[in-house]
Amino acid sequence: MRVVVGQGSCGIATGAKKTAAEFEKQIAAKKLNINVDITGCVGTCYLEPIVDIYEDNGEMTRYVKVQPDIVEDIVNCHLVNGKVCEEHAITKEDEQFVEKQQRVVLRNCGIINPEDIEEYIAVDGYKAIEKVLNSMTPEEVIEEIKISGLRGRGGAGFPTWFKWNAAKQSPGNEKYLVCNADEGDPGAFMDRSVLEGDPHSLIEGMIIGGYAMGANEGVIYCRAEYPLAIKRLEIAMAQAREKGFLGKNIFGSGFDFDIRIKAGAGAFVCGEETALIASLEGERGMPRLKPPFPAAKGYWQKPTNINNVETLANVPWIIYNGGKAFGSMGTEQSKGTKVFALAGKIKKGGLVEVPMGLTLRDVIFGIGGGIKNDKQFKAVQMGGPSGGCIPAHLIDTPVTYEDINKTGAIVGSGGMIVMDEDTCMVDMARYFLNFTRDESCGKCNYCRIGTKRMLEILERITRGEGVDGDIEKLEELAMKIKDGSLCGLGQTAPNPVLTTIKYFRNEYEDHIYNKKCTAKSCKALVKYEITDGCKGCTLCSKKCPVGAITGVVKGQHVIDQEKCIKCGKCLETCKFNAIEKN
Repeated sequence: MRVVVGQGSCGIATGAKKTAAEFEKQIAAKKLNINVDITGCVGTCYLEPIVDIYEDNGEMTRYVKVQPDIVEDIVNCHLVNGKVCEEHAITKEDEQFVEKQQRVVLRNCGIINPEDIEEYIAVDGYKAIEKVLNSMTPEEVIEEIKISGLRGRGGAGFPTWFKWNAAKQSPGNEKYLVCNADEGDPGAFMDRSVLEGDPHSLIEGMIIGGYAMGANEGVIYCRAEYPLAIKRLEIAMAQAREKGFLGKNIFGSGFDFDIRIKAGAGAFVCGEETALIASLEGERGMPRLKPPFPAAKGYWQKPTNINNVETLANVPWIIYNGGKAFGSMGTEQSKGTKVFALAGKIKKGGLVEVPMGLTLRDVIFGIGGGIKNDKQFKAVQMGGPSGGCIPAHLIDTPVTYEDINKTGAIVGSGGMIVMDEDTCMVDMARYFLNFTRDESCGKCNYCRIGTKRMLEILERITRGEGVDGDIEKLEELAMKIKDGSLCGLGQTAPNPVLTTIKYFRNEYEDHIYNKKCTAKSCKALVKYEITDGCKGCTLCSKKCPVGAITGVVKGQHVIDQEKCIKCGKCLETCKFNAIEKN
């Protein structure tokens, strides 16, 4: 028997290390011969800390929300007496969160110990690269990736085999394979979870990619804000070198390949290939004109291929199981599976991996459980700041590159930020534009100045200071920024604004002409008022931080709108539902 505690970033943030320490303490106190191991995130982030107990016959029982104060109960019930502690075990409904998925990239996450290479080897790890080096030519590897239909999972959805082939055909003996692990989208955490939970799958994918294109050096560009991911990558690479899977003469084939990590400063613009390369070279992360493309002249002007974590983590599975097996999942144009990060107003936030072609409804309601507090689903932001808002009436849109693009959004790296009836779409557009304005490298006038001007308009609108013509001005600026920007950051920055105007124009008009926030979210346009139901208990006046509420005991109170700072304390405090937010 062994105890496995999920220790991805989400688990650690909710106290998993303390939980693991308490298990070790209780096991030692009861003199049990049971190991406490670690694993990454299984995807059910909303249930962390998660503890799996494996019997000697392989059967597993999962316990959820395991804080230190319930560890003793589980130890006594399960480890000592051999009975499942039903009170803390995962429910059948929550088990379906994982059971409804089809996992390729996440196949080992939450199952193996990411810091022990032997556990990766035990699930056929490094068998794919052994197969490649012993029996496949580089051309055959690229053909297998082509058959699979694997497209870049970082946002653009470009065919992976084509990029590899372009780098392979570029002249020169010195080539590089770069993994983009920068993952800058707000609400996206797919790559981080793979790095923390199954780093060897990325390493193996990079070795295969290096062999296919003729590169002997790989670089993982990982944001410095991912310290746990970097730590586990370093452990995994050291173990792979010790086993002879990284370095010189891998599997006795004569092929050399090694990897190093570059910690990036967390600049969103470095998601663009040429900006990432500039950062790798020690320059400021700013894009350059293309062509030449990185496949011809990239890192240090040498042929370079750049893929993101999820793309490369698919590769070992594809090679080991065959391109046709991967291509049989998904749709004709969007093959395979895709990992999504469910965040926002969702009941079951976390990571899901599903075949492409399922609808948004399947993902948000079928797996994610629907909207928190059973409120009305309003929209989902896909593709992060580069994507767009998809409204409720399009919830049956299939999740494919083509169908999502038709809505004005993009699949992107896989973030899904779910919004309910309380979300103001104008403010949501303001939030994302503020992000891209801050992250603009400043090289292009349209991007540097245009996003600032759009943001100023949106801020005025959310303050109730919008004027006639603002919507049209936003649309005009948006198109000029898209046309005049050099890289993808500027070209896609207006998307959240354009899609919210397209699908929620009424909210913009309410803000501008009626000085009203439809979602009752924008502070400047909200009023808190006390109704006739007030009992004069004085609780709201005592809780008001600015003394804006006056009245006598058992008499109706009044809010001074000039003093009110719209904090909502009165609404939270009132026990008689006598305060309205208008």
